[in-house]
Amino acid sequence: MLPDSTDDFLVLRPLAGGDADIAGVLPHVEDVESATFAPPGADDLGDHRSAGLLRDALRIGFRSTGGPFRSLARLAVDPRPYQYVPLLMALRQETTRLLIADDVGIGKTIEAGLVAAELLAQGQANGLAVVCPPSLAEQWQSELREKFALEAELVLASTVSRLQRGLTADESIFDRHRITIVSADYIKSDNRRHEFLRTAPDLVIVDEAHTCVVDDSGKGGRGRTQRYRLLLDLAHDESRHLVLVTATPHSGSEGAFRNMLGVLDPALRDLDLRTDEARRRVARHLIQRRRADVRRFMEDTRFPSDRKSTEVAYTLAPAYRSVFDDVVAYARGQVADRSGTATEQRVRWWSALALLRAAASSPRAAAATLTTRSETLSSPDRAAADAVGRATVFDQTEDESTGAEDASPGAVPVLDDGSPEVRHLADLADRFRALASGDDAKLTTLTKRVRALLKDGVSPIVFCRFIATAQYVREHLAEEFKKVQIDVVTGALAPDDRATRVGALLDAAAGEPRILVATDCLSEGVNLQDGFQAVVHYDLAWNPTRHEQREGRVDRFGQVADVVYAVTLYGEDTGIDGIVLDVLLRKHAQIRKDLGISVPVPNDTNDRVVEALLNGMLMRGRQQEQLELDLNLVPEAKAFEDEWNSAVEQEKVSRSRYAQAAIRPDEVAAEVGEARARLGSPADVAQFVRDALSEVGAATATTSDGLTLEMHSIPGTLRDVLARTGTPGAATLRWVDDLPAPRGAAVLHRTDERVAALARFVLDGALDRRVPDRERPARRAGVITTSNVAAVTVLLLVRVRVHVTLPGRHETRTEVAEETRLLAFRGTPAKPEWLSDGEVEALLAATPSANTPADQARGLVENVVKALPQIAAHLDDDARVTAEQMREAHARVRQTARGRDAVGSFGVRGLTVEPQLPVDVLGLFVYRPDMSRGGAA
Repeated sequence: MLPDSTDDFLVLRPLAGGDADIAGVLPHVEDVESATFAPPGADDLGDHRSAGLLRDALRIGFRSTGGPFRSLARLAVDPRPYQYVPLLMALRQETTRLLIADDVGIGKTIEAGLVAAELLAQGQANGLAVVCPPSLAEQWQSELREKFALEAELVLASTVSRLQRGLTADESIFDRHRITIVSADYIKSDNRRHEFLRTAPDLVIVDEAHTCVVDDSGKGGRGRTQRYRLLLDLAHDESRHLVLVTATPHSGSEGAFRNMLGVLDPALRDLDLRTDEARRRVARHLIQRRRADVRRFMEDTRFPSDRKSTEVAYTLAPAYRSVFDDVVAYARGQVADRSGTATEQRVRWWSALALLRAAASSPRAAAATLTTRSETLSSPDRAAADAVGRATVFDQTEDESTGAEDASPGAVPVLDDGSPEVRHLADLADRFRALASGDDAKLTTLTKRVRALLKDGVSPIVFCRFIATAQYVREHLAEEFKKVQIDVVTGALAPDDRATRVGALLDAAAGEPRILVATDCLSEGVNLQDGFQAVVHYDLAWNPTRHEQREGRVDRFGQVADVVYAVTLYGEDTGIDGIVLDVLLRKHAQIRKDLGISVPVPNDTNDRVVEALLNGMLMRGRQQEQLELDLNLVPEAKAFEDEWNSAVEQEKVSRSRYAQAAIRPDEVAAEVGEARARLGSPADVAQFVRDALSEVGAATATTSDGLTLEMHSIPGTLRDVLARTGTPGAATLRWVDDLPAPRGAAVLHRTDERVAALARFVLDGALDRRVPDRERPARRAGVITTSNVAAVTVLLLVRVRVHVTLPGRHETRTEVAEETRLLAFRGTPAKPEWLSDGEVEALLAATPSANTPADQARGLVENVVKALPQIAAHLDDDARVTAEQMREAHARVRQTARGRDAVGSFGVRGLTVEPQLPVDVLGLFVYRPDMSRGGAA
C-alpha cells in the first residue's frame, strides 16, 4: 500500500511492480485485508540455483529503491561519474537553472536526461517538455524511452492534429501529456507560444539552445527572435526548472552568450566576466568541459581514443578546368562591374560567390545555380541583399532553420530571362551537364577514399553542401559499390523523416558496411555514432564550427570504434578551397589540437574575412595569381586572426572556471556503485537471463555481443510475454550486452522490458505453486548438501520495505521503496552466528556435492520455518540499520552537491527513511555440510 492511500481509497502496487502496475481500490466496494507472505513451504523445494534466481528476479524487478538517486532503478543507461556532475549542480539549486555546455560528444543528452529523471522521481518536478529542433525530436523521444524509461509524446506540426483529438474544451496537449518533445520551430509562433506558456510543465529542457538566443546586433532574424522570446517567457516563471543544452554556448558572440546566461538569471547578463566574483556566480549555473577534463573517467566508456584526420588533394580534370575557368572569369567580371545601384552591385557580388561555391561543389550543383535566379534579386537595399546573400552562400551555424539551407543557390542576377547574360549562364550550365563522371577528379578521389575505408571495415558519412551534390554523389557511389547499402539524407526530407531514413539504412545494412551521403541538415545534434566511424568532407564547410559539427556526429560518447576518421577533400587549383583551408580549417584544427576543444568565432567575422579574401582572389586576375594571394595584404584577415586568438585566450579561462573541478564525481560514483550493486549490475542481469533461460530448457547461443534465443524452445506463457514486449511472431530473439541495440533486440539491462518480463516470470512462478513445474525455474526454499560449508548454514532472502520522506520545494513527499537483503547464519535459530556480507555472497556460489534425501530436506526446512520467530528481532534490527544507511546516503549526496556546510538546510532537514516492520521472508535455503567429504569449509 502506497503512502497516497486514504481510508476510502487505497493505492496499491504489487511486489516488485512498477508505476504501470499501480492500482486503486475502493475498500467499501471490494473486500480488502492485510496481506503477509506466508513462510516458504517445506514441501516445495528447489535446487541450489533457486536462491540466486529468486534474489535476482526480485532486485531486477524493483522499480523504487531506497537509495539517494530515486531514478536509478529505472535507468537503462549506466552514466559515467562525470555525467552526474550536472545533477549535483541541479540539487544545489532550489529551482534548477543550468547551462550544460560540455564539448561535442561527451554525452549532454544523458546529463540533461539524468537531471530530468531525478527531478521527476523526487517530485521536484511534475512534468517535462524538451524543446528542440524538429530533426532531433524522434531522437530525444528514443533517448528518454530507452535510457530513462520516460514515455514522451512528440508535439510537431505533423502530430498536433492527432494529439488534439479527444481533448476537452479547455484542455491543452500539455495538460493531457505529462512528458512531451516539442518542436522549437512549431511552438515559437505567437499564438502557439502563448498556449504553451499557459500550460507548460515545471521542467523544460532546451536543446541546441544557441539557436534560441540573439546577440545585440539585431541580426538574428524573426524565427530566432521568436525562439528567444519563448525562452525569456519560460524563464520568467521563477519556479520553473530550466536546463539549456548546447556544445557552443559562445558561438563567437559575446552578446549571445550573455543573453543565454540572462535566460537563467537576468542578473548574470551584465556581469563583468573578467572578475573572479562574476565567474563564480556564473559557475553556479554553467558546466563546460572538454574531453581532456573527463578523460580519466572513460576507462569503461564507449568513446574514441583518437580522431585521425587526413587532407586529400585533387586537381581539376581538363574538361572541368575549362568550364571552371570560364565561371571564374564571369564571376570576376561581375565583381568588377561598378554599374548600377549599390544594391545591384551587391546582387552581382552574391550571385558570383554562389556560382563559385556551386562550381567547386559538383557539376549538378553548378548547373542548378546557373539556371536559378539569385535570392538577392528581390532585396530592397544593400543591407537586405547582404543578409540574404550571407544566409544563402555561407554556413551560418546559428541562423534560421529554413529547411532549404542546402538547396543550390541562385546565380542569375537579372530578371530578364531573354537577356544575353542569362543565355551565357545557360550555356555554362549545359557544359557542366555534359561533363562525364570521368571528368570529375573530385568524384574519382572520393571513390578511392571510400573504397579504402570500406576495405578497413569503416562506414563513412559523406557530407556535401548542396542537395544536388548529395544526390549526384549518391548516384555515383551506388554504381561503384553495388553490394553496399547507400542512402542520402538532405533538407529535401522533412525533419521528422531524416532519423527514420538513417535508421532504415542501418537496419538494411544489418551490421555490414554502409555509406550515408548527407548535407549539413545532419551535421548538428543527430547521433550517427551507432553505425558510422568516418566523416568525409566532400565539400569544405566555410565555417570551422560546421566542420567540427560534422565530425562530432561520429566522434562522440557511445562510439564503439576506438579510432574514428575524418577525410577532407580539397581542390589544389580552384583557389577557393585553398583560402578556406588556410584561413579557417587548418587554424581551427591547430587550436583544437593545442587546446583540446574547438573555439568558434562570430559568424559575421568569419563571413567578412571570407568575403574579403574571395574578393582579393577575384580582383587579382589570372588563376595562378589567385593561388599566391598574400593573406597579410588583406586587413580583414589580420583582424580575424587577432579576434580568434583573443577568443582562444578567453576560452582557456572559461574552461578552467566552468569545468566544475571542485565537484567530486568520485564521491557520487561510490554511492551509485553501492546502489547499482543492490539493484544488480549489468553482469548480474546478463547472468540472470542466461540462468533463467537455461532453467526452462531454452535453446540459446552465445554471440560476440550477447546471445540469441530460439522462441519455440521456451514455455508458451513466457513466449507470449516476451512477444508482447518485442517483435510479435519472431522466431529468434536477440539479446545484446549494451545500448545501442538493433531494432527488435533486447538489451541485457534491468530496465529492458524483456528482462523485466523474465524477472516477473521467475518471481510469479516461485510465489504461485499452481504454476506448472516447467514454468517455475525458482522456488522459495531448498536444501543444498555441499562441501563448501563446515556447519549447517541458513540463507534468508528478505524484502525490506521503507517509507522514504523527501523534503521538496513545494511539499514533503513520502514514497514506498523496496530493498532485498540476503542474511545468513550458522548454527541454530536459537544461537545463530550471523555471517558477514562477504561470507553471504560466497555462500551463494556454493555448489552441491551430494544429493539430499527428500525427507531430510523437508525436515530441515520445517524446523527452520518453525523457529523463524526466534530471529525476528534480528531481522527487524537489520531493517532499521538498512533504513539508516539509506538516510545517510541521501544526506551524503545532498551534502556533496550543496557543500559540507549545508547540513540541516533545504534538502536534508525533514529527510527520513522508516522501515515498515515486520520484514518479509521470501526465501529460505539451508546449506548442510557434506559429511562424506569431511565438510570442508
